[in-house]
Amino acid sequence: MSQKKHHMQTKAQSMLNRFVQAKRQEIADLEQAYAHEGPPSLCAQRSPALSSALFQAGPGAVIAEYKPASPSRGPIALDLSPEQAGELFVQGGSAAISVLTDSTFFGSNLKALSALVGTGLPLLRKDFIIHPIQVTQTAATPASAFLLITRLFARDKKGMHAVYQAGVAAGLEPVVEVFDREDVAAAKDLGAAVILVNSRDLDTLKLDLDLHQRLIKDKEAGELWICASGLSQRVQIMKMAELGYLACLIGTSIMDSPDRLAALRSLTGGPNL
Repeated sequence: MSQKKHHMQTKAQSMLNRFVQAKRQEIADLEQAYAHEGPPSLCAQRSPALSSALFQAGPGAVIAEYKPASPSRGPIALDLSPEQAGELFVQGGSAAISVLTDSTFFGSNLKALSALVGTGLPLLRKDFIIHPIQVTQTAATPASAFLLITRLFARDKKGMHAVYQAGVAAGLEPVVEVFDREDVAAAKDLGAAVILVNSRDLDTLKLDLDLHQRLIKDKEAGELWICASGLSQRVQIMKMAELGYLACLIGTSIMDSPDRLAALRSLTGGPNL
């Protein structure tokens, strides 16, 4: 391998590696805590099931995301509390809520899930979950679903299956995130019922807005597909619905808007009061 090519690959993977490494200490801390205190109990006030809510909302549903910051944009909505976001999402007609819980890159934490349970909407925990103990942690929160990002496992099928099965055993819905056809194959190997296509590649943070159209060709009967990243208009959401996506997950274009409620209502098709 040439030195130039090696440098390009190292640079491309550096962001992905940073995500994974940031979780290693968190996992070690959880292992130590649970070894002394035992694992936490399952949450008694879990939010509604994600899939059921999306099927009820129908094609064109919007999953609004609580996203104070991001590695690609930096600070986005640090002024917005989870409680304020929850009120906004309910008023704006969201079918569910995606909740960033990572503090290192997204300026949030696990407490946001508890703050949003009062909305009555399904809560999807979005974080870099790479170990079953993080699933145990999730099951003690009001989240009814969690994100499992195939790319984080570096093709470690055994590790990915362990996390997926831990989620199923805990009564959580794993939402499997993919970036290419190899990821889609890995998701299907898991038996994933919910697949999320993210057009922002975790390796480079670059958008590929044609990805949604390419990967949906692999959708099979019984699967629920969600698209994410790069969407900011209702016409885009309806185009995704025509392609076969049941819902779209949208964060930045809502969080970054000077009128967040109007922005969300324009996405959901709700009244702009």
